[in-house]
Amino acid sequence: MKQINLTVLALFMGLLALAQQSDSDAIIGSWYNQEKDGVVEIYKSGDTYSGKITWMENPNDENGSPKVDNLNPEKDLQSRPRMGMEIMNNFKLDEEKTWSNGEIYDPKSGKTYSGTITLKGENTLDLRGYVGFPIFGRTAVWTRKYD
Repeated sequence: MKQINLTVLALFMGLLALAQQSDSDAIIGSWYNQEKDGVVEIYKSGDTYSGKITWMENPNDENGSPKVDNLNPEKDLQSRPRMGMEIMNNFKLDEEKTWSNGEIYDPKSGKTYSGTITLKGENTLDLRGYVGFPIFGRTAVWTRKYD
């Protein structure tokens, strides 16, 4: 009887861990930014989540050259292409449907913000960027992209 109870307990713990893992992976996928002029692919990187630009409505500048990160405060990074650029990193599931302690880089301004992601629905993310305290930030609503 003791063996059966331990087996049932181990099975239950395994299912619980699997459920937690699938919840934490709920943000994985392609997401349109609020303006719908870019798509960011969110992926798992170790035990954190990151995101990179995979599509831009206007990937080229007025000269027809690929847009670069010219507003970056680090001179060495100003010539890197925006397409494929990692703009989110180090997000961890903090509580149910909230990932925090990450950073968000905005290539349109060249600024980096602390960030929080909240899954509002299967197809909607609230992405909050802030400096210092979340109350002093801004929230953008992203929507899932389906291929």
